[in-house]
Amino acid sequence: MPTDRRIFSSRAELVQAAAQCRGGVMGAAVAERGRCAVALAGGHTPRPIYERLAGPPLVARVPWHALAVFFGDERAVGPADPNSNYRMAADAMLERVPLDPARVHRIPAERPDRDQVAQEYERLLPERLDLLLLGMGADGHTASLFPGAAALRERRRRVVPGSGAGPVTERISITPPVIGAAREIVVLVAGADKAAAVQAALGGAGPVDELPIRLALRGTWLLTADAAARWKEGTTA
Repeated sequence: MPTDRRIFSSRAELVQAAAQCRGGVMGAAVAERGRCAVALAGGHTPRPIYERLAGPPLVARVPWHALAVFFGDERAVGPADPNSNYRMAADAMLERVPLDPARVHRIPAERPDRDQVAQEYERLLPERLDLLLLGMGADGHTASLFPGAAALRERRRRVVPGSGAGPVTERISITPPVIGAAREIVVLVAGADKAAAVQAALGGAGPVDELPIRLALRGTWLLTADAAARWKEGTTA
């Protein structure tokens, strides 16, 4: 299992490195396969990374014409709602770059039959994502896979409805088979409130049911120094 863990002294350094890393992975996928299917993460940490990719000089280096954009999860809100992961990504990047809107596949989680939405989105997803971007909450959740969730034991369905914390509890999320099949995973973790979860995830073995981010241990982890403070191993950028 690869153990690529990179620690940065500030969020600004993490943002720059994450944008360059993501741009490089997308370019490599297009060079190798002629296309790149990428799933975006929501939350606060990815937004400045998306903004960096949408601005010079990186915007000119990304093969936007060959991208298909998906989402790892979504709250049960419409596309204009400030709690929408799609809205955040659209404002920060998707509406600012030369990307065909037809190649952006949001999760219409505001529809009342969320199980049907999940089934339809599952059919849209490629068999393997080329790049999966994940964040992590202070409780160790990733996408909308929260500790103890039944979705963590899912082995057949790739997208399911569920629930989580926050002002909008109803969600739709990818499941472990999608994370396991992704060609490349990049995990972004920033903030001292994540330090305990980082230590538990990277410091030793344990159940996924307790700490869902363990599903992504094989990925590249980009961490701020305060998030990695309780974890004693790793390299400093």
